[in-house]
Amino acid sequence: MALRVTFVAAAGSSTVLSERFEDSRPLDQAGWSEVQRVAHELLPLAAADLRYCSPAPRSRATGEGLGYAPLVQLALRDCDMGRWRGLTLGEAMAREPEAVDAWLADPRSTPHGGECLLDFIGRVGGWLDTRPAEDGCRVVAVAEPSVIRAALVYALKAPPATYWNIDVRSLSTISVAGRPGRWSLRLESVSAQPLRT
Repeated sequence: MALRVTFVAAAGSSTVLSERFEDSRPLDQAGWSEVQRVAHELLPLAAADLRYCSPAPRSRATGEGLGYAPLVQLALRDCDMGRWRGLTLGEAMAREPEAVDAWLADPRSTPHGGECLLDFIGRVGGWLDTRPAEDGCRVVAVAEPSVIRAALVYALKAPPATYWNIDVRSLSTISVAGRPGRWSLRLESVSAQPLRT
């Protein structure tokens, strides 16, 4: 039994280096404009059998703005970053350089007092593996870039360090197809992807 899960990156996201850990800011005007600009291209995903989003305000607003009426999934929340919540990687590095180095080097490390990278990847992967496995079921999930990176690492059974090499852009989409424990990456055709400037 195969299903297809398409992840949509929340609007207003940024590059890996300027993302804020557990960003709880609402979608700003630039983000809303971006949603409106690509909504017609992403609207077909609203026909998915199941539509979800992470609890982050930008993910919820993006899903609503795209017409998905998504169901919030706590398992799709960002990694618990403890005392680094709301900081960028650069800000955390300026405050605690040795702790950040340890965290980046060891996926089991939790110097921030939160969740380790391995647990985060496992949590998101557990969500992926528990989606209804009806043959041909289509799922869409709007989430923060970090959550999508974790899902891809899990789906590809890649080493945890791969997480740092995946750049997820605002309103980009990527799909995985398969069944619990057996996923394949599915790249869409150019015509199905929003144009980037």
